Amino acid sequence: MTATLPEIDLFLQQTGLPYEIWPCDPQLADTAAFCAHYDVALENSANAILVRSKTGAEKYALCVLLATHRLNTNHTVRKKLGARKVSFASAEQTRELTGMEIGGVTPLCLPRGLPLWIDAAVMDCQYVVLGGGNRDSKIKADPQILLLQANVEVVPDLAKIG
Repeated sequence: MTATLPEIDLFLQQTGLPYEIWPCDPQLADTAAFCAHYDVALENSANAILVRSKTGAEKYALCVLLATHRLNTNHTVRKKLGARKVSFASAEQTRELTGMEIGGVTPLCLPRGLPLWIDAAVMDCQYVVLGGGNRDSKIKADPQILLLQANVEVVPDLAKIG
């Protein structure tokens, strides 16, 4: 079961770290459109992308990377998943596994057992803008908040500038 916005807000409050929840037009929830419309730097915006194995046992992981980077699927992600081939999960698979729509996926309060991999560059930011768990909100937070999640790992070279 996925967390609701009130549950995410409660989690954020309990961390003691600074954060803001921003409203967002659902039509502008995709990162590039959001950043352009709301004048938010791509360098501080993070994408949460669900990846899956295409060969072998079915495995998933949620990867968080800066909007200025590309996920290193053919090397780092493939090796970490232990699969010969990997791909991005479909919108339907993302909805089924996380309960969230693409454009609003948050790495906070994920379902149990889902690995969360954070590109090391995300942790160098003063703040990051994350999906709010839906397409009508975003969360501005200290990236340290990501380290308070279950099954989290900071992964060097998870993404590359791109």
